[in-house]
Amino acid sequence: MASKKMEALGSVVERVLGDKLVSSTLALDELTIVCKAANLTDVATTLRDHADLSFEQLIDLCGMDYSAYRDEPWDGPRFAVVYHLLSLKHNVRIRLRVFAEDDSFPLLASVNPIWNAANWFEREAFDLFGIVFEGHPDLRRILTDYGFVGHPFRKDFPLSGHVEMRYDPTQQRVIYQPVTIEPREITPRIIREENYGG
Repeated sequence: MASKKMEALGSVVERVLGDKLVSSTLALDELTIVCKAANLTDVATTLRDHADLSFEQLIDLCGMDYSAYRDEPWDGPRFAVVYHLLSLKHNVRIRLRVFAEDDSFPLLASVNPIWNAANWFEREAFDLFGIVFEGHPDLRRILTDYGFVGHPFRKDFPLSGHVEMRYDPTQQRVIYQPVTIEPREITPRIIREENYGG
């Protein structure tokens, strides 16, 4: 029954959004749609306001780095934002994915004017992935320190980071310094059957 409901939703979305829709995928009883960055504001507004859709609630928004998707080379834009929406009126959910066109400066329109719940989610995606949301009222870091260098959820960010902080008792304050941890590769210990218990 649920899959028929999602198939019907997919048909409505394709009819309403038309050529603004790049793709629509129904998998595991979840509908994922993709639109171009240039159409994000129109698509989001339509998803919220059209009577047959009524996705009035933004549940979640997260950044994505597809540079090493499924451990294979990725052919396409690197950064995307995924929006999870809920229609209380129709009791259905939908996932909207939008790729930023420029990998060196990922930029998307803010959906905060459409769903004000996006405010801190967009700040988080900016902080952790470096995705800039044009029109956001207060786009600044939310989880990392103000002096933090880089975006830690990018797949090319070093595991140990760039700097570390520590308390210096002589200066009586917290100081930043280059990372002193030596990178190392940990190889798991393998127990061979013939040597086990012997």
